[in-house]
Amino acid sequence: MIPADLPEWLRPVAEGAAAIRGEQLSRWLPPPEGGRQSAVLVLFGEGDDGPDLLLIERSSTMNSHAGQPAFPGGAVDDTDADVIAAALREAEEETGLDPAGVHVLATLPELYLPPSGFVVTPVIGWWRAPSPVRVVDRGEVERVERVPLAELLDPANRYSVRHPSGYVGPAFGVRGLVVWGFTAGLLSRLFALVGWEQPWDEDDVRELGHW
Repeated sequence: MIPADLPEWLRPVAEGAAAIRGEQLSRWLPPPEGGRQSAVLVLFGEGDDGPDLLLIERSSTMNSHAGQPAFPGGAVDDTDADVIAAALREAEEETGLDPAGVHVLATLPELYLPPSGFVVTPVIGWWRAPSPVRVVDRGEVERVERVPLAELLDPANRYSVRHPSGYVGPAFGVRGLVVWGFTAGLLSRLFALVGWEQPWDEDDVRELGHW
């Protein structure tokens, strides 16, 4: 049920999430044998600069995805009741947010990350009662940022990147961050599906690491 006090700007996400299919979000869906369960928190709030989204930048010393912007999240533990509990726990561990202030609106279909074998459930949240956020453990997170939606949706901040592996996908250049890979792909498709996307130059392809 959609909360009566949900901000009007967030209603397209709350109302549209239930109809979104996995193949609309990614070409990579979980294989029959499954994979390691994980979850990410796609958290929308309202900050000093208007509607925003919570992102982290992973530590540059990590073994995988080093220095890459991402949603808070991680693997589901045996102690987690479900993927929602996992997303909230990981977000608290990574950013210090208070899960009690988060109203979960929906979960999106499971997606697959072939390189790692993770099956990822995006959990859509509304930051009903925002709490302070910070870097909790620099061994895992380099930076925590509330990025205004206006900046993510601005066509001037959108382009595609080419990875040395040959992968080409959407990217967002915001707040000194280059958001790409799974995170950018999910955001790009979600924005389009809920009617927020503005036309941007998809022919602007930049080599990853060269701006």
